[in-house]
Parts: sequence; C-alpha cells; structure tokens
Amino acid sequence: MAVAAALVVAPVSSTDLPSGFAAITSKIPNPWSAFRNLTGCHFGEQQQGVAKVKDYLSHFGYLPQSSSGFTDLFDADLEEAIKVYQRNFGLNISGVMDAPTVAQMMAPRCGVADVINGTSTMGGASSHVHGRNLYTYFPGSPTWPRSRKSLRYFITQTAATTIDRATLSLVFERAFARWSAATTLNFTEAASAKDADITIGFYAGDHGDGEAFDGPLGTLAHAFSPTDGRFHLDAAEAWVATGDVSRASSDVAVDLESVAVHEIGHLLGLGHSSEPGAIMYPTITSRTRKVDLASDDVVGIQSLYGGNPNFKGVAPPATSSRDMDSGAGASSRPWSALVAVVAVAAGLVVAL
Repeated sequence: MAVAAALVVAPVSSTDLPSGFAAITSKIPNPWSAFRNLTGCHFGEQQQGVAKVKDYLSHFGYLPQSSSGFTDLFDADLEEAIKVYQRNFGLNISGVMDAPTVAQMMAPRCGVADVINGTSTMGGASSHVHGRNLYTYFPGSPTWPRSRKSLRYFITQTAATTIDRATLSLVFERAFARWSAATTLNFTEAASAKDADITIGFYAGDHGDGEAFDGPLGTLAHAFSPTDGRFHLDAAEAWVATGDVSRASSDVAVDLESVAVHEIGHLLGLGHSSEPGAIMYPTITSRTRKVDLASDDVVGIQSLYGGNPNFKGVAPPATSSRDMDSGAGASSRPWSALVAVVAVAAGLVVAL
C-alpha cells in the first residue's frame, strides 16, 4: 500500500505565475520558500538548509529516510536524487539546485510520493518525445476489483473546514463524475462511513497516518492507493469550492475540485504523470483551476478499468493564463520563458 538568465519582464503577481509552480514571491511564503537561498548549490558544498532539501526529497521518495537525521552536506546521494527529480519534471538533468529546479520544488503539490519503494511513479518527461504516454501506476498496479463497478464515498471529517457539507457534496460529486465519464466506474455518496469504500476528510498537521500536513501551499492533500480508500485534505489551505478561484481575494487560494480530481486518480490506482497538462501531474499553483482529464489521464485510467462507450473525449487545452494549470503553459510558451518568469518572481537568476 502506498500513500498515495534573468529575463526582463513586468512585475509578476501570483495570478500571472505560470502553471505548475507556487506563488513564490516573498508575500506568499510556503514551507519550502527557503529553498531559494540554495540556488546554485551543488555537489561538495556544505550550506545551511541542504538538510531540508534532503527531507523534501526523502518525503517524496527520492532519498531513503534517515534514522540519524540529514546533514547539510551536498553529497553524491543528493546529487543523484536531484537528477531523478529533474528527469521526472522535464528539467535540465544537472544534479545542481539551479533556479528551475528550486522553483519547481517550491510549487504546492500532492503529498503522494513520486518514487515508491525505489520505483518512480512518474514516467520521466524525456520519454514524451518518443510518443510514450506518461501515466503511471503504483507498484504492483493495485486496482479496485473488476467486479466492483460502483464505488461509494463519504465525507467524514468537515469540522476543520468552513465549507458547508452541501457545497462539499457538490464539489466531490463533480470531481468523481470526471473519472466516471471516461470509465466503466460510477460513484455515489454513501449515507455513512461504514457504507463507504472511500472516505474523505479535512485534517490539520499530524493526523495519524504518518503523512502530516504542513500548512498553506505546501502539501495540499494525499490519497492512498486501492483499495485503502482514504483521501485527506490539508485543512490549513484557503480552499475555494465555489466561484472563480482566479478572482479569489486570497493569493493562497486553492481550487478544491482541482485537487479532488487529482487525488481521486490516486484512489483509483494512478500514480503521478510527468505530462504537465495531465491531472495527475504532481503540482498546481494557487488561484488555478484544473479539472479536465487530459489524454494521458484517460489512457491511463481506461487501461485499468476500461472505457465508457459514451465518453466524448478530452477537452481542448486552456488558453487563458488565469485558467492554465500545471501544464497548459507548456504548450503556449517556451519552457525557458516559463521558468524565467517564475524565477524572476522568486528573485532567482536563470541561465538560459
């Protein structure tokens, strides 16, 4: 079971940041903001904060856990872990904490690891040039039994959120429907937790599953692989369940449905994808809506459960910067420009 070169640009606000990256200006800190101080750090250096990078990479599976604690020495193991991370996210594979890598690490993301038991659950973005799909599964490819076409879910923990239960029900109903539209599965809200296959709740900090939440714009949520059925959201996030999240008053607003669609993918057996436009890409920026399955998501889920003969195909990619998510920008702007804008917002320098 797995848990689940500086460019001259106009000032960048959180709503203008390219998708897939955090709102990482000084006004919007997150648990990984200090990584910007390590820009350019490389093998052989000893610098305060390197241990925190090791903690980060260990949490997401790129390094084994350390029983004695990590040191601030940039060693060979860290260099190799960063190379794997860079490969997964389509970055230049340098093993150095360059500005694009720092910017990517500072992005809010799903808490499910990218590497589980030494196996990457991301396809490696370099594979895409060969026409390969980038969806992945958890080790062992766990799924719900083929005989189970109907799954029930229940919202169990709502005390830590101000969103009313009726609104939550509507959000999760829409999120599940996006997956049922493409597959042979269907989902209904159960009357109680004991009747449910999937349980959903909002939690703060350490909540007993070994995957403590870390506050706004860090780890947003996590879900477990089949057939565990647990789906947890960080109650500390400024969740938006109604209206246009891009116009939210809070710069740290996170679209609830967007995160829910991603985590449901994990509940059904999908791992992370290296395809930036996919729902199963690990990161999403604040004030961004991303709810439509991409081709990569559809092929992946249909390979597990079969396809719905009534499925009308995927929606065209978004073109508005406010609607773009972690991948839409990749098709509308050169990757170097994406990184440069993010880096400028973070006070970093990118060598292009």
